[in-house]
Amino acid sequence: MSEICPKCGLPKELCACENIAKEEQQIKVSVIKRKFGKLITLVEGINQKEVNIKEVAKKLKSKLACGGTSKNKVIELQGDHKQKVKEELIKIGFAPETIRIV
Repeated sequence: MSEICPKCGLPKELCACENIAKEEQQIKVSVIKRKFGKLITLVEGINQKEVNIKEVAKKLKSKLACGGTSKNKVIELQGDHKQKVKEELIKIGFAPETIRIV
């Protein structure tokens, strides 16, 4: 017998908690300049408790062909990828109206 999710009450294989959580996030995408003029794209506002932020960072780095990391609830990507990040987050399952580019 399979395990049951404590949040939604469905079996773990059918659990929709992460999909629901993705639609409720308020995500902010911005670009900052670091040492030696390097640009860094920051993705903030993803709740680590509901969505696996490391998996999201891994998918973004793979799709955008760049380096990066996830630390302190923020995904950092090397380079200026504002528009591409928004497109990829929508493909992953985040709602387009909740993603704000600054």
